Amino acid sequence: MRNYASFAIGAVVLLAPVAASSHFLLLEPASTLVQNNRGDPQKAAPCGGTSEDKGTPSNAITEARGGEMLHIKITETVFHPGHYRAALAVNSITELPPDPETATRASPRGPMSVSAKIDTTLKPPMLADGLFVHTERPAPGSFHETDIRLPNINCEKCTLQIIFWMGEHALNRDGDYSYHHCANVKITANPALPIATAWPGQSAASR
Repeated sequence: MRNYASFAIGAVVLLAPVAASSHFLLLEPASTLVQNNRGDPQKAAPCGGTSEDKGTPSNAITEARGGEMLHIKITETVFHPGHYRAALAVNSITELPPDPETATRASPRGPMSVSAKIDTTLKPPMLADGLFVHTERPAPGSFHETDIRLPNINCEKCTLQIIFWMGEHALNRDGDYSYHHCANVKITANPALPIATAWPGQSAASR
């Protein structure tokens, strides 16, 4: 059964201590990079890879209708407490937001993440925040999944970013306290709906 999670559940997520390094696979839509069975490479912001391994492009493009729901399906391959966030870049990945603002504590391993700010405004480029908040290990074979409404825009190759913010995690030098995946999405506006002009490059004339 799909979990239609709340997109903004509060300003901050606080998580109990757990020692682990989390990984996730982006199953839907198809990732921009070829993933191994743990979802690697995924450490680097904004779209995965690492400093040593930029990753192999999958060349996958998901087609979608503007104003409709896009299914997101994720599986955690290595557990860690945390939550997920979705954002959309229309013209360039430079439009994607920075990783979540994180409060930390000192530890023998250096700074450790304690809590993260969740965006409750959901203005472009944000689509959803505070998704799948969890502090316990998911059941084997289970998934995190939900539907997110896309803006009604025309976009030949948008970049959908899904990140996993991790609590009680040491600093990831490639991507703060988050792991990252992206998907290429071609969005065609629904002519029966108004264009979402708050998004870059969109106007009523672009129907």
